[in-house]
Amino acid sequence: MIWLVLSILFSSILYVIFKLFQRYKVNTLHAIVVNYAVASCTGIFMSDSTLDVSRIVDSTWFPYTIVLGLLFIGIFNVMALTSQRNGLSVAAVAGKMSLVIPVSIGLLFYNESAGWVKILGIFIALLAVYFTTIKVKKTGDKPLTIKNALFPITLFIGSGIIDSLIKYLDVHHMTPELEPTVSATIFCMALVFGVFLILADYFKNRPPFKFKSSLAGIVLGITKYLSIIFIFKALASIDEASFVYPLNHVGTILISTLLGLFIFKERLQARNWLGILLALAAIALIAFAKA
Repeated sequence: MIWLVLSILFSSILYVIFKLFQRYKVNTLHAIVVNYAVASCTGIFMSDSTLDVSRIVDSTWFPYTIVLGLLFIGIFNVMALTSQRNGLSVAAVAGKMSLVIPVSIGLLFYNESAGWVKILGIFIALLAVYFTTIKVKKTGDKPLTIKNALFPITLFIGSGIIDSLIKYLDVHHMTPELEPTVSATIFCMALVFGVFLILADYFKNRPPFKFKSSLAGIVLGITKYLSIIFIFKALASIDEASFVYPLNHVGTILISTLLGLFIFKERLQARNWLGILLALAAIALIAFAKA
């Protein structure tokens, strides 16, 4: 359970870091690419085995790291586009509601327990995600029509695929010794794709690369690496995605919402407080179902 708690804590810290990016006007793309460089180096440093590139490339899990690396970069940009085109609330709900994908896969393909208490807890968790993240529509937010629904739908599916692939790696290819190496490889792949994005952005807009973006990327990279490692460890120790992901997503929203309340003085609406209460109820039900 400690790994799950740590995964929630570091996932929540990621949101705080992104909020600080906005405050200090950090170039997000530059910081994200530096973050993946730092995260991959951290994984290499934490690995007990000697780095053997040819062995990694020949491994059965390597193709999945390429896909995850591409998704990490791509879905982050989709998240940004969703926020710009549809509003932050739509982006938050689309990303977090994606927990239904790995949970459903866990129940259908990994023979995970599916008692009525857990199912009720998962349903309440979805309601908690919605009510905690939804805000009154801001001026300038576009309505969610069929025409502009492509980005939130892509965010929903992509986030779910990422969580599902991480679960697949954990079940079929992961050992505790491999966790740092696999994580580092995923981040390295994301770095490669991110460099291409930076080059494309540079030749189009020529934004300056500032030191504060590098510093922000270093902090983000260490935090991101730890959040992924703790997810792997939580899945390995608990072995049920239908338990880990609802608690991880709901717990992350709960903690990040409270951090926003106390650190950034964000105001919560009545529906957000309802979401927090539902989150606590979902955590209690899912934890009780596992007991």
